[in-house]
Amino acid sequence: MDIKRRHRPWGATTLALALALALLTATGCESTPGAGTESKTARSTSATSAARAVARVCAEPAEGPAKAPAGAVTVDPAKVGDLAAKTRNSPPHTTFWLRPGMHRLDPDRYAQVVPKEGDRYLGAPGAVLDGRKKNQYAFGGGARDVTIRYLTVQRFVAPPDEGVVNHDSADGWVIEYATIQHNSGAGLMAGARQRVRANCLRDNGQYGMNAYKSGGRISDLVVEGNEIVGNNTDDWERRRKGCGCTGGIKFWDVDGADVRGNWVHDNRGTGLWADTDNNDFRIEDNVLEANDGAALIYETSYNAVIRNNTIRRNNWVEGRKAADSGDTFPYATIYLSESGGEPRVRARTDRIEIYGNVLEDNWSGITLWENADRFCNSPANTSSGECTLLVRDTHRCARPGIATAPLYSDCRWKTQRVDIHDNRFVLDESVVKCTVKCDRMAVLANYGTYPDWSPYQGEGVAEAITGKQHNRWHDNVYVGSWTFVVHDPSRVLDFTQWQGAPYLQDAGSTFRAQDGG
Repeated sequence: MDIKRRHRPWGATTLALALALALLTATGCESTPGAGTESKTARSTSATSAARAVARVCAEPAEGPAKAPAGAVTVDPAKVGDLAAKTRNSPPHTTFWLRPGMHRLDPDRYAQVVPKEGDRYLGAPGAVLDGRKKNQYAFGGGARDVTIRYLTVQRFVAPPDEGVVNHDSADGWVIEYATIQHNSGAGLMAGARQRVRANCLRDNGQYGMNAYKSGGRISDLVVEGNEIVGNNTDDWERRRKGCGCTGGIKFWDVDGADVRGNWVHDNRGTGLWADTDNNDFRIEDNVLEANDGAALIYETSYNAVIRNNTIRRNNWVEGRKAADSGDTFPYATIYLSESGGEPRVRARTDRIEIYGNVLEDNWSGITLWENADRFCNSPANTSSGECTLLVRDTHRCARPGIATAPLYSDCRWKTQRVDIHDNRFVLDESVVKCTVKCDRMAVLANYGTYPDWSPYQGEGVAEAITGKQHNRWHDNVYVGSWTFVVHDPSRVLDFTQWQGAPYLQDAGSTFRAQDGG
């Protein structure tokens, strides 16, 4: 997709307890078992009882301190601009306590708060920072290690692709127990070492969070225990067709992220979307449900573990729309596009491993895709001039060198070394209300044609992703009617053909061809 550029600290034990209190167990759900290295019986249990906790943060937000902490500067909601003024006039590492009420900035659109290093902002119960549809940003600047807790931030009008909180993607920020809602653009941006925990990111115009840092990578990002709901209210995919610029959260060029225990639901478009040179993700113990598009897209990126997530009723809107238009592409609820394991890129794993998840009544399952025409320096690479992590100099990926090793391999983002095991795939077509094209698992590519100097023309990429790049399904459980697409959209198999030669997929898996689970 296109990239449009443009009080005391909590101890680990205390924070873990607070997050646990924010998690309510979903109906009929159990605790998380171990990883997929156990006996087949244990693996089956893992697939049926992966993490089921739901972070119901928006309905039950945590309250901040009712009195100003010792030494804190008190901010008065009756004084317009008081927060920004007191921030300017205070030294670094100041704690600000926002009294109950509606806090406002000066009416200038650039009147945002610019923290100093180590500043902390604590909202009292009922403290709201309201942009009144006049201010573009709430908190910006480059100061490190800023903390924002217990504060509602709403009705700011950031431009597309920009964010309201941490607008300039400064490093080391901590955003916890906040409600960030009803803003244009993104609710918040991200910097390195950012911690985003137990927040309600709700009904923002484009993203709940846009993890993008101009001119640099983001490392060591934690997104934990948040409710991410109803984002992309401005429907940017319709306004910029094919922009790839929406989602509950979008990640760009992030090296090392833990995304765990979140409830990502009812977003207009994709739930979680990692796009372009991301690496070393752990996406675990989340509940991803009822998003209009895919629950998860991992695109032109590397090395991830996707485990113990509950994924249900996703992609009904976008999948059905494509099917009704006659599109034969297998749009799925987990979509890996030109992404795979790469041992030469340092990470906690050298594969993409997908295990212990329950996928229930989504529009299709998992699609592994590789666009033969998309590579570094190709006009078909929609990631705006970006190159792979193996070849930083885009201009190297050109004739004649790209036709030979090592550039022939290294100039491509490859869907390779993907291991899909010990998951439970359940499809009841009467629930999804479909009869065709909602029941697919897929590994495929297109016929390479473009540009005319491409060394990847023909069926070579389709043959590689299907049979040569170590992409494997095994030891899964299937309930309901499933079909399997290989090589290209026209090659549709039943379970016996999928397991048989030459594909030999889903060894050790079970298949029960009946509706429901």
